[in-house]
Amino acid sequence: MEVTLKEMLAAREARAFRQLELNRQWGMTLVSFSMNIPGPVKDTPLIRRGFEEGCAKLAAKLPSEKIKYQQIIREKTGCEAVYVIDMDPMDVKRITTEIEDENRLGRLFDMDVLDTNLNKLDREVVDGKSRDCIVCGAPGRGCASRRVHSVDALQRATREILSEHFMETDAKRISELAVQALLDEVSTTPKPGLVDRRNSGSHTDMNISTFRASAGVLKPYFYTCVRIGQLTKQLNAEETFYQLRKAGLLAEQDMYRATSGVNTHKGAIFTIGILCGAAGRLWAESNDWMEADLFEEVSAMTANPMANDLQNADANTAGMRLYQEYGIRGIRGEVSDGLPSVKDFGLPVYRNFLEKGMDQNRAGAIALLNLIVSVVDTNMIKRGGMEGAMEAIRKTAQLLLLKDNPEDSEIEALDDWFIEKNLSPGGCADLLAAVYFIHALSI
Repeated sequence: MEVTLKEMLAAREARAFRQLELNRQWGMTLVSFSMNIPGPVKDTPLIRRGFEEGCAKLAAKLPSEKIKYQQIIREKTGCEAVYVIDMDPMDVKRITTEIEDENRLGRLFDMDVLDTNLNKLDREVVDGKSRDCIVCGAPGRGCASRRVHSVDALQRATREILSEHFMETDAKRISELAVQALLDEVSTTPKPGLVDRRNSGSHTDMNISTFRASAGVLKPYFYTCVRIGQLTKQLNAEETFYQLRKAGLLAEQDMYRATSGVNTHKGAIFTIGILCGAAGRLWAESNDWMEADLFEEVSAMTANPMANDLQNADANTAGMRLYQEYGIRGIRGEVSDGLPSVKDFGLPVYRNFLEKGMDQNRAGAIALLNLIVSVVDTNMIKRGGMEGAMEAIRKTAQLLLLKDNPEDSEIEALDDWFIEKNLSPGGCADLLAAVYFIHALSI
């Protein structure tokens, strides 16, 4: 919403009045923070995110016991924050200058520090450098005073600073959630046939430390996946997938180096990588999205590529033989259909038990059982044949029919049976990681 010159002048007058009243009441250093936004639009979701980050940085840098009063004003003329600080104004100015100079976003912060006489301190009094032009980078205020750049150019530069900052910030946050989902999955105990804190399941070549080492090297990959999604969101969804696939092949090499050749997370690299790419494609200024859109984006990215894979795959591969003989599409079918097992079974069960007061470990363990009975896991077929996989599904279903919240001892007994039969629902483990990841994204 555009603001008029009259509205801006009224807002400045109101700001000056607030400063005067706070000075009379407290007689301490004041900080007045607003966003330096050119043009007639002063408040958008993206601008507001920038303002909120500036407030967070001030709260982190200023000693909490020294903040005697604070007020936030959100108007169409722009957001403002005012603080009363029981500190020497020079010390406060050093802090605000440091925040303003920390990164490009800080170039849009306007953090005025006023002493007890309401004199505004310049950056130079704390050896702060003059601020560069946001368009051309020229030092000082020369561009502004001479109006070298048009309002349109200033607005484009402002939007670029805000967008790039929060695209990168969100990509880092999402990649951290992805790694945490892998760590949470392997730590969930007990899990039938899988590596956890109890044992190594049906695996002799890996343990929980192997999984942690693998997860530790995948954060840059997940960050890359989000960025690929962000930077290709205007392209066909399938193009995003093909770029993700290239990044995934490199991530597999990182995994193998970290695990001395053991395949710990190949399935998660595929599934969680696609989810990160979908989250990137859905990135918006407001950081607001619908969970249903994530599943739809996964399907849009993968449906045709997965169909092509199944049609053109080597007939000698295990996955292709399962598809030709039984019509089982495995994880290809899951992502093609928008992860229905996660959407319709894993997530609802997990959230239901969280709402009942269970901790993440218990809710996750039960969600995994529900995934096992809902998914034809190709990992179990490879290990135990179709008959062994179906028997595993039946035994798990029988346990859930007796009670929807089995005791740990009952799941441990099932774990022992899976190990005896050398069965491992690795595909379901990847889907449990997806459950953890999507839930964390949504809160």
